[in-house]
Amino acid sequence: MDFLQWDSQDVARWIESLGFPQYKACFTENFITGRKLIYVDCNTLPKLGITHFKDMQVISAHVRELMEITETPWSRSIADPRRDAVALFLEKKSRTGERAEALTFQRFLYDLDQ
Repeated sequence: MDFLQWDSQDVARWIESLGFPQYKACFTENFITGRKLIYVDCNTLPKLGITHFKDMQVISAHVRELMEITETPWSRSIADPRRDAVALFLEKKSRTGERAEALTFQRFLYDLDQ
């Protein structure tokens, strides 16, 4: 999960490596860091200035792949069982502050079971 340490320039380089150099500024100008990638999906990409539908699909898929998240949030029902632990952990880590910095995956799993 090295991407959690990425700054917006690292994210921009990653976007470029995916074949989308035209969108680097969309991520840097909106200060999208590795921690904020958890919120990047087809719903948020137009707000960043990315509106080409196929590009949105590809970028969203790569974000999920990077984070090892297989489910798509729009397909969930409130009746579904609890979400994947990795996705929940990444949401916690996307925040800033001492607690988010200190949180480890093992501690998160422990707290989740309590």
